[in-house]
Amino acid sequence: METVISVETGGRLVAWVSSYLAIGPFLAWAMVFPFKGPRTPEIDRVFLTSLALRPRGTMGRQPCPTHAPGDVAAMATLLLRVLRPLSRLLGGHCPAEGVSLRAGIHGASLLYPDHIPTSPLQKALLAAGSAGMALYDPYRHDMVAVLGETTGYYTLKVLRDQMRRDPEGAQILQERPRISLATLDMDKLRSLPEGSFGCEYLRFLEVNRVSPDTRAPTRFVDDEELAYVIQRYREVHDMLHTLLGMPTNILGEIVVKWFEAVQTALPMCVLGALFGPVRLRAQSLQVLVSELIPWAVQNGRRAPCVLNLYYERRWEQPLAALREELGITVPPLDMRVLS
Repeated sequence: METVISVETGGRLVAWVSSYLAIGPFLAWAMVFPFKGPRTPEIDRVFLTSLALRPRGTMGRQPCPTHAPGDVAAMATLLLRVLRPLSRLLGGHCPAEGVSLRAGIHGASLLYPDHIPTSPLQKALLAAGSAGMALYDPYRHDMVAVLGETTGYYTLKVLRDQMRRDPEGAQILQERPRISLATLDMDKLRSLPEGSFGCEYLRFLEVNRVSPDTRAPTRFVDDEELAYVIQRYREVHDMLHTLLGMPTNILGEIVVKWFEAVQTALPMCVLGALFGPVRLRAQSLQVLVSELIPWAVQNGRRAPCVLNLYYERRWEQPLAALREELGITVPPLDMRVLS
């Protein structure tokens, strides 16, 4: 029997699809910045502030906010109200208004403490919104994190399998080490000799005024082991900066993204590598294309999987020796001059 879609139904479908594409950034913001209670003018102000009002000259990393678990349920109610009409139109199921997103979407259960179960539609909307926000402001690390989680499932499986096949990587998967101020022995790092990996890592943190505690927890990966893999990738990001000798300015971040794109093939890294340069000045862009990208790609291809390195056990190792072990060469240019 032939299915006929009426003009009215077709119009409604187009209207809903258009509206959801338009509110992609809002949905991404809503999942990361939950709030309590009904919508108010104050909520509108916070929403607008979160979108783009951060100064363009901001160069340092901004800590990702943390929220009480109850906040997520309140925002989930708002999201479900927004998504319910589309779900009814497409004949889908949507939880009741009183059911929290984390506890009730599609009957999903929480796989790890910060897990937020999401449907394919919600992941697509979150990916679209977070991609737009991350391109607009590369220092929105919360949006970059959401983009990585909602687009990297199959790539994370490949990375997980690589770790399982490597003795050191398998040990990391088994022991699940975390990198934070609570787990790092800062006094030990300060006591290490000049030129050691641990000493250079600590210098990187201090010079660039960054902290390992600014990494957002994984939320949208629907597999507990894969959630750890992407969390590990985030937490060793600063160590890759140290290995590559890259600062945290926009040029340095793009170079690291090229290295990570070759190493991991995560869609988030590929997008960052391809679209990040649009914000560079002509001189920096020329240096990036002619010198730094070829260097990053060559090192990314030559080095073994960087997720298989138990960095916490390499603090005493000289940075030069660790680079030699991984096949990573020094940058072709002095990045301090270009900063």
